Amino acid sequence: MTDGGRTGGPGLDYVLPLRWDDGDEAGLAELTGYLRRLARHARVIVVDGSPPPVFERHAAAWAGIAEHLRPDDDLAFVNGKVNGVVTGMRRARAERVVIADDDVRYGAAELAAIGALLGRADLVRPQNHFDPLPWHARWDTARTLLNRAFGADYPGTFGVRRSVFHEMGGYDGDVLFENLELIRTVRAHGGRECRPLGLYVRRLPPDPARFWSQRVRQAYDDLAQPVRLAAFLSVLPALAVALSRRRYGRVLVCAGLAVGAAETGRRRAGGRWVFPFSAALFAPVWLLERAVCAWLALAARLFLGGVPYAGRRMRTAAHSVRWIKAHRNRRTGRPGVAGAARTEASGAVWTEASGAGEHGPAETSWPGERHPAGELGRGARRGTGDPGSGAPSGGRLGLARGAEAGGPMRAVAEGLGRRSPAAAQRHRGPAWVDDGAVLGGEDERAPQ
Repeated sequence: MTDGGRTGGPGLDYVLPLRWDDGDEAGLAELTGYLRRLARHARVIVVDGSPPPVFERHAAAWAGIAEHLRPDDDLAFVNGKVNGVVTGMRRARAERVVIADDDVRYGAAELAAIGALLGRADLVRPQNHFDPLPWHARWDTARTLLNRAFGADYPGTFGVRRSVFHEMGGYDGDVLFENLELIRTVRAHGGRECRPLGLYVRRLPPDPARFWSQRVRQAYDDLAQPVRLAAFLSVLPALAVALSRRRYGRVLVCAGLAVGAAETGRRRAGGRWVFPFSAALFAPVWLLERAVCAWLALAARLFLGGVPYAGRRMRTAAHSVRWIKAHRNRRTGRPGVAGAARTEASGAVWTEASGAGEHGPAETSWPGERHPAGELGRGARRGTGDPGSGAPSGGRLGLARGAEAGGPMRAVAEGLGRRSPAAAQRHRGPAWVDDGAVLGGEDERAPQ
């Protein structure tokens, strides 16, 4: 147990930034049920930028469950989510903090894993997966699988150390791709990032209308990754040339390679137990969509000054690590403060791709209790606040089966790594860290 009688890790806070309009209120009962279960395992801070009538309804629904407040008045970032994150981090008391979008649904085992990994990392980047999986969620999951095939995905949630966040002065909120901005800011300040590919956290899919509205905006994010953008911009010209020369076989081969790459991402770290094979089949469709939208995003940047966001034009997708390093003195008053306390492997990134059992991601059990993910929302259905027997509301944790029962943190720590606690002690490192996967800079080594 932790302070306040909560389980789930050594003093864990949970920051949820949101802004809802009247039309979003249909999901209030389901979110309230999730927050009620979540409050048993972490201190919950909801930073709410909703209009006054909606804010008041939220305040009434979440009284006694979460600390509910508005974004601080001194914050005026164009990206309103960052205003909420910074406000929540100012109110956080625990050193280990989870930041999550309002469609993310943690289980208690996943919270424990985040807390464990934050014992050595400054930023933890788990893997989201959609549940349920309508057609458009499978389409968007193809993006996730391709990201996993070549590195790691960009989730809607992070674990972060509060002291590091404050020492680096937060992060810039005048960007569209705020999650990448946070990742790069931690790296620029010498922080350590962990990317556990087998730590699966459930996410609710958007409705089809929102899915379509995000196509160009998500493609605009690639302006912060020039190599990736160039690759997508090359797809349409290459496709046009192949079709004009009637090289249909080459087109089919390329489509097959896309499916194969997505399937590679699906199989990493036991992903086939949470990602359906049908999602890999959407890879050529998603690539074609991104190829079209990449040109639309580039045109928006060159001719319109950016993409629409909150009534304004957002020009910058995200800043480079080099730019952040050059400007960090303005934010912190001195360079490299976040990394000053962690000189070992400063700026390191490591990817955890181990831990999936032969029969899929196992789930950690807590002695004397039901499975904690069941408490936090294993059966909660969208639109209700009640647990049931339906799809799990928490994520799935890719752990090896047979973790020794000895408390949630020990089970999670032993399951995430292949080394025994004794071996970890000999190397003076925690049991869940694979030393062979600790890397410098932004590179990544393929799993052994």
